Amino acid sequence: MTRRPAIRVSTLLTALLVVGTATVAVPDPARAAAPATVCRVRDGRLTEISGMVATDSGFVMVNDGADDASRRRIFFLDARCAVVRTVAYPSRPRDTEDLALGADGTVWVADTGDNDRTRSTVALWKLAPGTRRPVLHRLTYPDGAHDAEALLLDGAGRPVVVTKQGGSAGVYLPAGPLRVGATVPLTLAGQVRLPLTTTPNPYSFFGRRLVTGGAVAPDGRRVVLRTYADAFEYEVTDGDVVAALTGGTPRTVPLPDEPQGESVSYSRDGRFLLTVSETAGQPPGTLPTVLRYARPSAGSTATPAGSSPPAPTASDRAPTASSGAPAAASPGAAPAPAPRGDVGATRSLLLGVGVIGVGLLLAALVGVVRSRRTRR
Repeated sequence: MTRRPAIRVSTLLTALLVVGTATVAVPDPARAAAPATVCRVRDGRLTEISGMVATDSGFVMVNDGADDASRRRIFFLDARCAVVRTVAYPSRPRDTEDLALGADGTVWVADTGDNDRTRSTVALWKLAPGTRRPVLHRLTYPDGAHDAEALLLDGAGRPVVVTKQGGSAGVYLPAGPLRVGATVPLTLAGQVRLPLTTTPNPYSFFGRRLVTGGAVAPDGRRVVLRTYADAFEYEVTDGDVVAALTGGTPRTVPLPDEPQGESVSYSRDGRFLLTVSETAGQPPGTLPTVLRYARPSAGSTATPAGSSPPAPTASDRAPTASSGAPAAASPGAAPAPAPRGDVGATRSLLLGVGVIGVGLLLAALVGVVRSRRTRR
C-alpha cells in the first residue's frame, strides 16, 4: 500500500527544534544537473519500490510491505529494468524497506519498516549467492521500537541500520554475530544529523529530514543517505561507516520532486548515484524510473546558514560523452526539474526562524492544555 511519511507529534517537535541549529546544504536545485534516465520498470508487481542495489548485470529491488503476495519477493532485473527472476521468502516479511549488497554478492534485505512503532523485533533477510531462499535474522532495539528504512554494510560486513526520524536519526549495530533462530540485540552506535536544505519534494520540510534509504560505494570509501529530497554523501575511512555518518560532513546532491523517493544505490563503477521512486498512487501509466545523478564534487559540503554557495564545478554538471563519462540518454532523459523558488541560504534561514516560532507556539499551546487538565 502507498504510504505517506509516518510522522508522530514527537517527531514533528524534534524536527522543528533542530531547524534552528542545522546547517544549510549548499547545492541548489536550480543549479543542479538534471538526472539521466537509465531505464523504466514495467513489471506491474514493482510499484512500491523501497529498496534497490545495482549489480554487475542490472539491479535488485524490493517493495515495501505489500498486501499482494506476488509483490513480496526479491526481484532481480537486467540493465534495462526487465525482471529476469524473483526469489520468494520462506515466511511473510513485515515491511521490507532497503537492500544492501555484500562484497561476496550476498543480498541483504532490511525488514525494518514500522510506521506505527509497534514491532517488538525487526529482521534482516540474507540471500547468499547460489541459494534459493533468504535466511531470517531477528533483531531488537535497546530503546523501544523505531521505523527504519536505511541499511548499510560497514567495512567488516556488519549491517548498520539507520532509523527514519526527524532531527537526529539513530545509527544501530548488532551487539554480536547474527544467529539463525535467535534474536540479537542492537546497540545505539550514534546519531546522524542531516543538513537542512531547500529542495522541493512532495512532503516539503519534513521530506528533507527523514532518512528513506542508504548505500555504500563499491570500494567502501563513501556512504550515502537519502531523504525524500536529497542525497548526502560522506567519506569513509578504514571501513568505519558509523564514524563517517556520526562525525563527518556530507556533500549534498539534490533529488528534487521525485514522487516518493525511498531508494538509492551507487553505480557499479561508483561514479554515479542511482535512485528510483514508488509510483503507487501516481497518475495511471506512471512507471518507476531509475535515475542517474552525478556524484557531488569534493568541495560541495554543507556550510553554515547565510554562507554564499560556490559556483558549480565541472563535476557538478551533467556527464557528456566528451568528458569520458557515459552520455545522458537522449530519448528517455528526464527533463531538468523545475525549481519552485524555495532556494537560497537566506530564505532557508528565515524559514528556520519561522519554524522555530511555530514550534514555540505549539509548545505553549501544549502547556496551556495540560494546565487546564490539571486544574480540572
